[in-house]
Amino acid sequence: MRHRNYGRKLGRNTEHRRALLRNLVTSLILEERIETTLPKAKEARVAAERMITLGKRGDLHARRLAASYALSAPAVQKLFGDIAKRYESRNGGYTRIVRTGWRSGDGADTAVLELVGNKILQQRAELRAKRTERRKKAAEEAAAQQPGLPPEPEE
Repeated sequence: MRHRNYGRKLGRNTEHRRALLRNLVTSLILEERIETTLPKAKEARVAAERMITLGKRGDLHARRLAASYALSAPAVQKLFGDIAKRYESRNGGYTRIVRTGWRSGDGADTAVLELVGNKILQQRAELRAKRTERRKKAAEEAAAQQPGLPPEPEE
């Protein structure tokens, strides 16, 4: 029975599991988006949210706790500099998990773990909006240049 046993084992011993989660969280802080299996993403989300909360605290003790968990100094600097400021007014829910399908090699359920509101996603959304706007204009111009078709009714 697993009464009061928190967390997933992920098929690894304790040291390996801890190192795996530390690597995932450090990569998430630096890259702001990682792709991994769904159970790993769900476990890494817990640790990442805890790290961002430490970054929001901002005191010396929180910085030392974060430095003891993260594997690189640039990750700690980015956490306390950029990421903590981004989520000042947000109380939790800093990450998002999006399922991406199954891996072809072993059929594992894969997912993307990303920070909510990162600039990369905003830039992609803006590019998508511009692209659809251009396509819409091109379709309207093509329809206007064909003489035999009646104009579309406007609402």
